[in-house]
Amino acid sequence: MAGDTPRPPADAARRAREAGAIRRPPESTRRVGEPEAGPTRPDPKRRQPTPVASDSAPPKPAPGRGRQSSSTPPRGAGKTGASPVVQDIAGTTEAPSRRGAAEPPEVVTDVIPPVDDTKRPGRARAKTGSWPTTENAAAPESVGAPRRTRLAESKLRKHRRARMVGRAALAVTAAVALLITGGGWSYERAFGNSFTQVSALGDNSEDVIDGNAQLGDENYLIVGTDTRAGANGKLGAGTIEDAEGARADTVLLVHVPKNRQRVVVVSFPRDLDVSRPKCEGWDNEKADYTEETYPAEMGGKLNAVYALGGPRCLVTTIQRLTGSTINHFIGIDFAGFEAMVDEVGGVQVCTTEPLIDGELGTVLENPGKQVINGATALNYVRARKVYGDIRGDYDRINRQQKFLASLLRTALSTKVMLDLGKLNGFIKAFTAATFVDKVKPEDLLTLGRSLANVDAGAVTFLTIPTAGTDSYGNEIPRESDIKAIFKAIRDDRPLPGEKPGAAAPTPADTPAAPAPPAYVAVDPSTVSLLVSNGSGISGQAATAANKLNNVGFPIYNTGNYTGGTADTTIVRYSAGYEAEAATVASALPGASIAPAEEEEQLGGIIEVVLGSDYQGVVNEPTAVGQAITNVPADAASAAPTALPDDLEHINAADDICS
Repeated sequence: MAGDTPRPPADAARRAREAGAIRRPPESTRRVGEPEAGPTRPDPKRRQPTPVASDSAPPKPAPGRGRQSSSTPPRGAGKTGASPVVQDIAGTTEAPSRRGAAEPPEVVTDVIPPVDDTKRPGRARAKTGSWPTTENAAAPESVGAPRRTRLAESKLRKHRRARMVGRAALAVTAAVALLITGGGWSYERAFGNSFTQVSALGDNSEDVIDGNAQLGDENYLIVGTDTRAGANGKLGAGTIEDAEGARADTVLLVHVPKNRQRVVVVSFPRDLDVSRPKCEGWDNEKADYTEETYPAEMGGKLNAVYALGGPRCLVTTIQRLTGSTINHFIGIDFAGFEAMVDEVGGVQVCTTEPLIDGELGTVLENPGKQVINGATALNYVRARKVYGDIRGDYDRINRQQKFLASLLRTALSTKVMLDLGKLNGFIKAFTAATFVDKVKPEDLLTLGRSLANVDAGAVTFLTIPTAGTDSYGNEIPRESDIKAIFKAIRDDRPLPGEKPGAAAPTPADTPAAPAPPAYVAVDPSTVSLLVSNGSGISGQAATAANKLNNVGFPIYNTGNYTGGTADTTIVRYSAGYEAEAATVASALPGASIAPAEEEEQLGGIIEVVLGSDYQGVVNEPTAVGQAITNVPADAASAAPTALPDDLEHINAADDICS
């Protein structure tokens, strides 16, 4: 128009270039002297350009942290690449954003995929300032509505917090349920092969007592090893030069009955006197067996069994001692234990006075309740020479059991179960330093889900009873009491220390008094014999031993019967070895079986006492798996057994300072 000041050509050109590309507020909306507004966000319907390396981007959440801050806009547009498991759970089918040519392929690191609850497909990125930061902002009040009272506001806040916690729990539950039921393959993709597999378990064992009754039960043999190799040597555990190889520093048998109503954890003293079977050699550093073999031995320490024969030899030894079907094996070293404690943020312990060990030094400087980290926890459970302890390994076991109860409460608490970062870290630490047999990630998840409603009062820790030490420092097992303990566990009978609120067997489930057993023959090659001559005829033991060996029984030793002469031939055994004794007696016409005295310490060895009635005849024993009909049942073996009055126990619901 006439009189208007012409605009500079450059300004006109700029306006032409921007026409249709951006919106601009009318001139009337700008104040005089205010700088012109820059380009606003493009229309959401337009495709966004792929950001270059110099583009700034919000930091990615830490692994395992799926929830973003409340001020973060939804990631509908320009989304970052998610792990395959995240895409599986979210149902995403879109290809991830284009990556740079030099970017390496994605590595899945999350054990449990993060749940992105702000992801809404089909929406564009909004302005950060316009995205509601609270639930109040997302739900505006009606115009003219009366103001809420403070009581109403308080109730509303509680309701919202409950909804938030409920949604978080639902997210975790949904993810875990999906992984277990239909998406286990996705879990494996994310998890990888973190477990080191070893050979520890046999398909079947003649040492198991009443195997059919144990079907459905889960028994985990858990072993903490004191190897000094690798990272363990950096944790104050010494070096390989200090203690070559690895021993079973802690041995636990965890029993979960088929009804999943309780958990029983039995601790075995590391110096327990045991009879070790014939074993293959074990190379702990390679986690494999060697070509060496070690003959059966009586009077060894339990921790040395693992050092010589590894997991397989230890499983056989514990199975013989307990009669339990061991169907899972887990071994963990020092480094793994320390990392697990650190990942859950430490564990609370309690001591009435400072804890000072003769080898490890000051473990806890101050008395009282305190949360300790992984390094301190490792020394806490390892300390064996604590000033003030009077029971040696039993005081250490007591500390271990209280610590494990506290760790269990911590690991199952909402602060861990609802914190995917901590949960991921705990599971990763567990798998990275463990070696297992017949244990898979989904097995642990399934077991954890089935135990979700078990009360802490239904988790009981027991300790194998002993009768003091022998001249070698070995703890002498009270075999009849051990037999009674594991029979009560198998029969699901109430145990000392279980809280009244814990699930207990109903009268219909409580087994009746057992009938005299029908013995089933075992494999003769699994039975080692001590042949003792009580007949008064010189050379009988050697002759009989040769004949027994010819029908398949290994011979441990021969000699004269320490009880003098015997009128009848008797096959003597320790508690839990009735079937082995009956199998031997089935090869000796007229022989009977009888339990040995507890202090005689036969262990897994069966003693054949040749009486004056022995005629020099040895037959083929009853075939494996067949009922033994020519040997009378020993009345003592069928009698009901009571639990010892002095059985040491701790309950997971106990006060840690008690």
